[in-house]
Amino acid sequence: MFAYTHSCLFSRSDPSFPIFPHIYTPTNSSYTTVVRAYVRNLRFLSASTPLLVLVPTHLSHIQAAVICSKTHALQIRIRSGGHDYDGLSYISDVPFIILDMSEFRAITVDLANKAAWVQSGATLGELYYKIAEQSKVHAFPAGVCPTVGVGGHFSGGGYGNMMRKFGLATDNILDAQIVDAGGRALNRKDMGEDLFWAIRGGGGASFGVITSWKIELLLTLEQGGTDIIHKWQYVADQIHSGLFIRAVIMPSIKKKHSTIKIKFNALFLGTAQQLLKVMNSRFPEVGLGSGDCMEMSWIESVLFWANYGNGTSPQVLLDRQPGKVTKSEKKKSDYVQEPISKEGLEGIWRAMIQSKKKVTLTFNPYGGRMASIPEDETPFPHRSGNKFKIQYSVNWKEDSAEAMELNLASVRSLYGHMTRFVSKSPRGAYLNYRDVDLGVNGDGEDAKNWGEKYFKGNFERLVQVKSRVDPDNFFRYEQSIPTHRKHYSSVDAYIFSPPIETIVS
Repeated sequence: MFAYTHSCLFSRSDPSFPIFPHIYTPTNSSYTTVVRAYVRNLRFLSASTPLLVLVPTHLSHIQAAVICSKTHALQIRIRSGGHDYDGLSYISDVPFIILDMSEFRAITVDLANKAAWVQSGATLGELYYKIAEQSKVHAFPAGVCPTVGVGGHFSGGGYGNMMRKFGLATDNILDAQIVDAGGRALNRKDMGEDLFWAIRGGGGASFGVITSWKIELLLTLEQGGTDIIHKWQYVADQIHSGLFIRAVIMPSIKKKHSTIKIKFNALFLGTAQQLLKVMNSRFPEVGLGSGDCMEMSWIESVLFWANYGNGTSPQVLLDRQPGKVTKSEKKKSDYVQEPISKEGLEGIWRAMIQSKKKVTLTFNPYGGRMASIPEDETPFPHRSGNKFKIQYSVNWKEDSAEAMELNLASVRSLYGHMTRFVSKSPRGAYLNYRDVDLGVNGDGEDAKNWGEKYFKGNFERLVQVKSRVDPDNFFRYEQSIPTHRKHYSSVDAYIFSPPIETIVS
């Protein structure tokens, strides 16, 4: 298999840009280091065993990887940053290769046209740094973690602390370049509006290898705990669109006294004086004072939200390695459309305190521009009607099966407790918080289950686009968009067997 694959890669790539130095197999001394370089989750650190890793530096390398993987019936996993919570960009149960985009990360900023081209392997930190290097007033609305790769972040939606003012990252994408299942390199005009729609929130790895994005740059400036959280639900999605107030709820479990701690993190696009006026008018319960406000540039706020100290140089945003992997984790998500009563909140606090492991809830407000964009504008459908999104988070350092099961059971239990409070028909979920608890590609109903949670009514359109651009279902993984008229009886059949045509009513 190695010999055939190598031969194919060599013959398919541009000889002016040799591919050999960028291929890592188990016979290479640096293979393990390269495989694990962007694994962010301890529970998957030793689970990734690709036949080879290709770290492309030229478009022809990517085209060769697609054509040769398809020729030799190998799965291809595309990794831009490795933050995906269930490891779907670098693990598989069948023979596969990793296309590691970490060296495909050029960024070109064009201030004259308020735009930038960024390759998919760049991190958010690298993008932010490049923007700030050329402008003190331009920014781009995306996530707060600088080591996230833009490829997965943008294609899954890409929310951040400026979304109430500017929308998601995907709402500010002007163009893209993709290599499809036939190895063709396509831009927006070539791929057509349906595929361009699908990759802006539908998860790029279902449709091809997105090599780069053209983004629009934006201007950042304009000329008792239960009681507060209860009030927050009525205020956070309705307040000034330039104000993002995140609430983080953490259990503090002690032998003599257990309680819940609530922390607010906020970003306001304006002056401290303007913020105090808004808060004193709409949310005085917080008791915000001038001493609680720090005026800073956008790039300084990026560092602040990434937990760097004041005065830290933006240079740290260029560090692609956040440090040694020391913990395992599991994330889940929900959307809340009606305020939770005080009694309901207190019941949630009790469930968190009684849990065997500490599960943190993060409430992220919606509203603002998020509520004005139609839910079918992009595949990301969670727009109007959602007051806030919940992220469930649990992490652990113990490297044992027992620890993993206890922590997974704890976060799943709290998720179950929340059923009555969150969106229904379907119960929504955020694609970039990949969660295989929702189901994997088995029969059609399994795909529909998780597909509608992520995409609601947009799922069928994604299936139609997928069926047209990748009818052989080459770009597939546990939660990839399925083709329209394929039916699989089990996960194994889906992964190993050729597609079986059936009639679906």
